[in-house]
Amino acid sequence: MIESLISFALATLLLALSPGPDNIFVLTQSVARGSKYGIAIASGLITGCIVHTSIVALGFAVVIRDNAWLLYGIKITGALYLLYLAFKIFKSTAAIDFGAENASSQSLWKLYKTGIAMNLLNPKVTLFFLALLPQFVIKSSISDWLQIYMLGGVFMLVSLLVFYSIALLAGRAAAFISAATWFAPAMKWTQIIVFVGIAVALLMP
Repeated sequence: MIESLISFALATLLLALSPGPDNIFVLTQSVARGSKYGIAIASGLITGCIVHTSIVALGFAVVIRDNAWLLYGIKITGALYLLYLAFKIFKSTAAIDFGAENASSQSLWKLYKTGIAMNLLNPKVTLFFLALLPQFVIKSSISDWLQIYMLGGVFMLVSLLVFYSIALLAGRAAAFISAATWFAPAMKWTQIIVFVGIAVALLMP
């Protein structure tokens, strides 16, 4: 079991380090607003993984996968939510308040909930877990569902460490570019593109 967990941890590390919508969003928020914002988003994204792990462990992922209308409904809901977030950013000012010390508890909580919603409204995460986690389940005295939770825990821990590292490093980089007048509009449109891109990917077969 230990060998399986180590192999899974290495696979998760490679996945977490590869460019994707989640770590890109953590990166953009951290650079634009400060490390605390990126950490809040990352925490929300990983919290959502608890639900996906439970769905796989309890067998509900198969129901979602085999029910085309249910899967399509979740995809539509998730895409609309992401497009709504993109629209809110589009309507907002391009001005960015740099520095983690300026993050209010209310905005951090809001970003945390945004991270959870982004994760939960993406059925591809559940299907990804369904495809990945069982591959590392081995025959042993430990129940399959318990092994799924253990693997899910490893996935969340490794991903959280990677996301937090991205947030901290990107937050430090903000100090060097805060004086650039071009950066705020560029970051605003980068965030819009990220949200729209995730929404489009969500609707892809």
